[in-house]
Amino acid sequence: MRNFIRYYSPVRIYHVFRVILTVFMIIRGNKSFMFIKPLSPEKLKTKINSLGASFIKLAQVLATRADFFPDNYLFYLRQLHDEIPPMSKDDFEKIYERAFGGRVCFREFEKKPIASASIGQVHRAILVDGTEVAVKLRRYDIENVIRADINILAFFQKLFKPMFSENTKNSLESVIAEFSRMIMKEVDLNIEMLNLQKFHELYPDNGVKFPIGYPECSCADAMVMSFERGYRFDDKENLKKLNISFEKLMTKLVNFYVDQSFIKGFFHADPHPGNLLVTEEGELILLDFGMVQRIPSKTRQNIISLVKAANERDFEEYIKCAKKLGIISVDAAEFGLQDLAEQVFDILDNNALSAQSMQSLAYALMDSLKSVPYKLPQEAVYLMRMSSIIEGLGTNYIHNFNGIKDILPILKDRMPEALGFTDGLWETAKRETLELPLTLKKVKKVVNDLSGNNLEVRISPDDKEALKLALKKYLRPIFTGVLVIITAFFVQGSEIHHHEYVSYVLYGAGVLKIIFSL
Repeated sequence: MRNFIRYYSPVRIYHVFRVILTVFMIIRGNKSFMFIKPLSPEKLKTKINSLGASFIKLAQVLATRADFFPDNYLFYLRQLHDEIPPMSKDDFEKIYERAFGGRVCFREFEKKPIASASIGQVHRAILVDGTEVAVKLRRYDIENVIRADINILAFFQKLFKPMFSENTKNSLESVIAEFSRMIMKEVDLNIEMLNLQKFHELYPDNGVKFPIGYPECSCADAMVMSFERGYRFDDKENLKKLNISFEKLMTKLVNFYVDQSFIKGFFHADPHPGNLLVTEEGELILLDFGMVQRIPSKTRQNIISLVKAANERDFEEYIKCAKKLGIISVDAAEFGLQDLAEQVFDILDNNALSAQSMQSLAYALMDSLKSVPYKLPQEAVYLMRMSSIIEGLGTNYIHNFNGIKDILPILKDRMPEALGFTDGLWETAKRETLELPLTLKKVKKVVNDLSGNNLEVRISPDDKEALKLALKKYLRPIFTGVLVIITAFFVQGSEIHHHEYVSYVLYGAGVLKIIFSL
C-alpha cells in the first residue's frame, strides 16, 4: 500500500494531469478547458522537471514536433536536460548490493558519481585486473516508477482522446506508444549492454569509437564498460585549442548516421553533446546506448524512395511512398496534397537555403500537415529527434551548416547499398538463380494451400487501419438509418401527437438513408 501511494500519489497524479492537459490544449489550440488554462511555457518546463525521468524524456521527444507546439513552447521544451541530483546514500547502497552482492568485480569503486541522470548515474571504478572502467548504476526502483508513470499517462491519454481529430489522435498515439516501449527498454541495462555489443558488431570501421562492455560484471541494475576520456562535443573552448577540423568531425558524424539510419537500420537515437566525446587526437567516441532504435528494411527503403521522389519532384511517386509509410492516410485525397508536396520539393531543391531558413520552412510544412490525415511512423519520431540534435551540433561550429542537404549526396551515392543491391549484375543474377528452387517451392506451397483451403491472408497494421477507416465511413450512415428506424418504432408505441404520421416519416427516412448508403 505504501508503494502504491508513492507511485500514484494524488499530488503527483494532479501534476501529471496539468502537464498532459496543457500539452493537449496546446495541440488543439484551446485557451482553456473547464476554466483551466494551460501552463505557461516556463511553468510547463518546471513541472516536467519535477516529475522526473519519464516526463523529461517524453518532453524531449515531443520537442521535435513542430506540428504539435508553437515556437514559445518548443524553446523551453528543448532546454530540458536529463540531469538530476545523485541517488541518496541509502538508495545507492541498496542498488549496489543488488547489482554486485556476492561478486568481487572491483579493486576500487568511487561512490561519488561523475555523472547523474534520471535513469542512472555513472561511477569510476577499477576492476580486479586493474582495468579502469565506468559503471552505470540504475536508480533504485526506477523501473517501477516509470511503469506507474506509463499507466498514468495511458489513463489521461484515453481520457482526453475524444478531444482530438482522427489525424492528430493517430499521430499523438504513435508518439506515446513508441515512447512507452522505448523507455521500458532504456531502464534495463542488460538491453543497453546488448545494444553496445551490436554496435561493435555492425560498425567496426566507421571511424567512431564505442566503449568496451564487460557483460560478466553487468546485470539489469549495472552496466560496466571501459572508461573513455575526451571533451564533450559542445566544449568549443577546449576543442578549438586542439586545432581539430569541425568540418571533418561533422562529415564523419553525418556519414555514420546515414549508415545507421538507412543502410544498417540500427541507430543511436540520442546523440546529444554529453553522449559524444572528442579525444585529443580528434577521435569521436559515442556513449550511452539506452536509446537505440531499429528501422525495418521495408521502412528504410520506403524512406529512401520518398527522399528520391522528392529530390526528383515526382509527385505521384512521392505520395505513393508517403502512403506506404503511413505518413499520409491511404484515403487522403491527392488533390489537397499537391501544395504540401511542393513545399517539400522547394526545401530540397533550394541549394541557397540556410539552416535557419530550412528550419522555418520545415516548421511551416509541419504546421500545414495539421489539416491532413497523417501519422508519423513510430521510427520517424526518433529519427526526427536524432536529426534535430545533429543539426544543432553542426550549427554550433559550422556557419550555415545544413544537415539535410549534406545527407542527400551521401544517400544518393549509397542508394544501391541502402536498397540492398550491394553486388554487381553478375553476382545478383547468380544469387537469384540459386534462390530460384526455393522460390518455386514457395509458389508450390501457396498453390497447395489454396487448393486445400488452407491459405491464410495476413493484413499489415497500415492496411488494417485503412480498412477500419473505410468500414467506419461505410457503416456510419447505415447505422444512422437503423437508429432512425428504431426511433420510428418507439414513436409508434408512444402517445405523442400524430405519433403514427411521425413514425411513418421516420421509418421512411431511415429506409432511404440505408438505401442511399449502399
